[in-house]
Amino acid sequence: MWHNNILETIGNTPLVKLNKVVKDIPATVLAKIETTNPGNSIKDRMALKMIEDAEKSGKLKPGGTIIEGTSGNTGMGLAIAAVIKGYKCIFTSTDKQSKEKFDALRAFGAEVIVCPTNVDPEDPRSYYSVSSRLEREVPNSWKPNQYDNLSNMQAHYESTGPEIWEQTEGEVTHVVAGVGTGGTISGIAKYLKEKNPAIQILGIDTYGSVFKKYKETGEFDKNEIYPYITEGIGEDFLPANVDFNLIDYFEKVSDKDAALMTREIARKEGIFVGNSTGSAIAGLLQMKDRFKKDDVVVVIFPDHGTRYLGKMYNDDWLRDRGFLKDGKLTAKDIISKKESQEMVTIDHEKTILEAINTIKSLNISQIPVTQAGMIIGKITESDILNALLETPSLKSQPVKTISTAPFPFVDISASIDKISAMINNDNIAVLVEHDGEIAIITQYDIINAISA
Repeated sequence: MWHNNILETIGNTPLVKLNKVVKDIPATVLAKIETTNPGNSIKDRMALKMIEDAEKSGKLKPGGTIIEGTSGNTGMGLAIAAVIKGYKCIFTSTDKQSKEKFDALRAFGAEVIVCPTNVDPEDPRSYYSVSSRLEREVPNSWKPNQYDNLSNMQAHYESTGPEIWEQTEGEVTHVVAGVGTGGTISGIAKYLKEKNPAIQILGIDTYGSVFKKYKETGEFDKNEIYPYITEGIGEDFLPANVDFNLIDYFEKVSDKDAALMTREIARKEGIFVGNSTGSAIAGLLQMKDRFKKDDVVVVIFPDHGTRYLGKMYNDDWLRDRGFLKDGKLTAKDIISKKESQEMVTIDHEKTILEAINTIKSLNISQIPVTQAGMIIGKITESDILNALLETPSLKSQPVKTISTAPFPFVDISASIDKISAMINNDNIAVLVEHDGEIAIITQYDIINAISA
């Protein structure tokens, strides 16, 4: 038996028992592995449903252009369907999303426009606003609007919910899922609660999102909104697909816990998953007291780890955000081992001769150059030597005439490996800000820290 096209392979994803990563949960925990969809995510289901419903209603016409704001997965589902059905795609997304997601969308011929994250949804620069503007401007275009298009929720009512019920033979007691557009959790919840109203639907939210407080208080609190790293869940507005009456409880998970758990799932269960899955399992563990021995808990695993190789699966990315601790020395360790904590700088209007005298008297080889107290460049022994060999009279000229680009800054948690890789012939030092002060780290400081 074969399929007529790739769209016919969407759905009927496996349910897999989890073991090591959920050893502290008394219940049976099953993962709904949505990465087996052709676009490697659960969003394939609703993308196809939205397109088919738009075709039936006449909103999407032959040869049309699909325009959508997406973090990547919905775009992938739309792009795959567009290839088969003959549509063009233009997607807007935010600059916090991984590069891999954008590259994957472009691989299917889609155009991707990257917009800033830290703006209100109503801001004309937001990815919501840009997609709406393009829909008005591009002829024969259609915007699915996955947040408010109830075909999103209906897709999961028709497919994901029934699959879970059949695969667990009606024994499912809880469903845990991240909440972004809300279509997945609400569609599943609607179907399962019709089968058994006692089934608990547990939504995973992130810090910086409004969902949990809104569910518990009915208040839309803008003070809850701030930038966060976790991808695929949480929002700063209330999508129509989030049916709060169907979701029994929300659990918030931090960016750090989500990122580290994403990696744990791959290492302990052999399942290569994305960031929102890490949030879901971290949230599940935080809620362990809600589950009993005979419970059957289904956790939605929405997408694949390949879209996060530059982020959650990258050690340096984690270290830069203070998420990953290991035995290696960091910038903070190196600074603490320095003999002197005070960094010497020179104003850009000081003469080169003054710079020479400072270098000689302090036995140093480089000085950051400042203007009004701000670091704007650097001057090194080799800079001075090269300049004077060519023009000896430059001694009386200001430092700014020969200064070069400033030393790069590193995070206080940067590993010694990263710092060492950044120090070379062009950059003989790095700068780091700590406790309101700026410190310099040279190759000598690294050697001293290692040997101390």
